[in-house]
Amino acid sequence: MNYTVTPNAIPEVLILVLKVFGDEHGFFFKSFNASDFPQATGLAVEFVQDNDSKSARGVLRGLHYQIAHAQGKLVRLVQGEVLDVTVDLRKSSPNFGKWVGVNLSADSHRQLWVPPGFTHGFVVLSESAEFLYKTTDYWCPEHERSLLRNDPAIGIDWHIDFTPKVATKDTTGRLLAVSEVFL
Repeated sequence: MNYTVTPNAIPEVLILVLKVFGDEHGFFFKSFNASDFPQATGLAVEFVQDNDSKSARGVLRGLHYQIAHAQGKLVRLVQGEVLDVTVDLRKSSPNFGKWVGVNLSADSHRQLWVPPGFTHGFVVLSESAEFLYKTTDYWCPEHERSLLRNDPAIGIDWHIDFTPKVATKDTTGRLLAVSEVFL
């Protein structure tokens, strides 16, 4: 098996630790295997798009989601370190409005599964960070939404002692109380 899987406080959000083969010359690992992934996670998903994203130290992106064409995301870092955060936006879930934060780094070879119906965001803790992530649906800008990163009703602890750099679109995120959510 290619993965060791660990659930979080929100059991649908999974940490996948990859099996790494290394020696004094370097390392090798399979970042994704279409037969191992469903065996390890119990998920039957199809990935349709791969994305690559790079951000500088102190950048905070998110919390993004698509209200229609909801995306599941399998995220990993190929360079740097981040605190990756997701919030459950499924109104019918006992974890609605709760968040999980996971430290991801290129060195840890960990991936995070963010299911459809959840937001995704991160803050860069290293000089820069580069993400690769697979999605289960295509990006549809007309359906993209943003949850406010510092909504007191959610209470995310970003574990930072600096003012993050935030893109204009992320400053207009909405409070959970007035956001479009999933059933």
